[in-house]
Amino acid sequence: MTSTVEKQSDIDLVDPGSPRASSSKRWWVLATLCIAQLMVVLDATVVNIALPYAQQDLGFGTADRQWVVTGYTLAFGSLLLLGGRLSDMFGRRAVFMIGLVGFALASAVGGAASSGEQLIGARVAQGVFGALLAPAALSLLTVTFAGRPERTKAFGVYGAIAGAGAAIGLLLGGALTEWASWRWALYINIVFAAIALVGAAVLLGRHTADRKVGLDLSGTVTATAGLFSVVYGFAHAQTDGWSNTVTLAFLAVGVVLLAAFVVLQTRVENPLLPLRVVLDRTRGSAYLAVFFLSVGLFAIFLFLTYYLEQILGYSPLHTGVAILPLVVALVVSATVGSSVFPRIGAKVSVAGGLLIGAVGLVSLTQIGPHTSYATHVLPGLVLIGFGLGAVMTVSFQAATAGIDRDDAGVASAMVNTSQQIGGSIGTALLSTFAASTASNYLAGRVSTATAAAQSQVESYITTFWWAAGFLAVGAVIVAVLMPHKIPAATDGEPLLSL
Repeated sequence: MTSTVEKQSDIDLVDPGSPRASSSKRWWVLATLCIAQLMVVLDATVVNIALPYAQQDLGFGTADRQWVVTGYTLAFGSLLLLGGRLSDMFGRRAVFMIGLVGFALASAVGGAASSGEQLIGARVAQGVFGALLAPAALSLLTVTFAGRPERTKAFGVYGAIAGAGAAIGLLLGGALTEWASWRWALYINIVFAAIALVGAAVLLGRHTADRKVGLDLSGTVTATAGLFSVVYGFAHAQTDGWSNTVTLAFLAVGVVLLAAFVVLQTRVENPLLPLRVVLDRTRGSAYLAVFFLSVGLFAIFLFLTYYLEQILGYSPLHTGVAILPLVVALVVSATVGSSVFPRIGAKVSVAGGLLIGAVGLVSLTQIGPHTSYATHVLPGLVLIGFGLGAVMTVSFQAATAGIDRDDAGVASAMVNTSQQIGGSIGTALLSTFAASTASNYLAGRVSTATAAAQSQVESYITTFWWAAGFLAVGAVIVAVLMPHKIPAATDGEPLLSL
């Protein structure tokens, strides 16, 4: 067993989170991690924008088109906890770099695909390597800035990237599809991965676990299968409805498997997800905040995109530009607010951010077939962006603060799992509400182009109301559960407090 002195010496030499590591080096590490996070987050919306063009070029059907999105979601969502624990076991740097290389190779295969099957296979591979990459990146950020005054600002920048990535993907996807080819929506990942890989090789130090952590096989099987079943069930509900036998079967099996997983985690020696990680009030409420935020986010990036393109007639590129104010507001909130949030406390910052986002969504319910972007869309986007910035910045810190270094990977994976499950539920639920509202509006009316357009607008309004409700519920839960003060980071000083 390596002595404590020897281990600390090794950390000081190679770990950017060590006391002797220069501040400038830590910020370069942050830049590397942000590039990787941006690649993973924007990949979904970049591909969504390019998907109709890929379908036309490769000649695959609508049923296969869904699997281009669902294949990635299933692999990513079901393997996140395993990816987080692997980074704790084998080293965050190694898993991070493997994830980068694998994601880039999968993107290259997808970009060069000559059939729908190849594209779907590449998307599944992206999901697998993304599940390694995402938790490793956040855990690296956690240990790099542990116990440091710059931690709040670092998480503000990272949170801004995580929140704005989907909107940036709309803009980038529109530009690449319109000016180049749908294939570049995948090839662009190679550029991001190459930059991040160089940064990782130069900047990141070796990580050796303080204790040997075995892999919990029973937990891995039940968690992976359970998350797969839940995500697939919600994806299936989106296309086949909630009463469909397959939908109900997968959701039921997923719930049973996840319940079994929780029981197993109390009985095994080296649990995949130690329950102390999620039962802590600070971390647990942060995961819930990210979950409810993700449910509402999909109303913005999915249904607002439909509204701008199908009702107002915007091009993909124009749509991306139109959503940019949300990105600007989010970045301002996350970066400038990093010096404000510690003064008002974690509870107020997160609950207040969720409420501001809910108000922004409510303002979007005033849209119509001929309303102005400047008066009916822009104010809501700005409010939502400010709210997102507060929630993402503080929740990412709260979800990883005070965690043991050897649990940083799985704690980070829980953030991404909360996002993924929230997004899956949001997409399925809100899509169902939208379809039902549109059908009810058209019932008994003469079928005209005007009626069809109005039915779509009514469906979008319904989703915005529901999304606002989810954010409001999340705000109440956070206000009840989250402490005012986030505990000390791994190495020392308290962070957000009143």
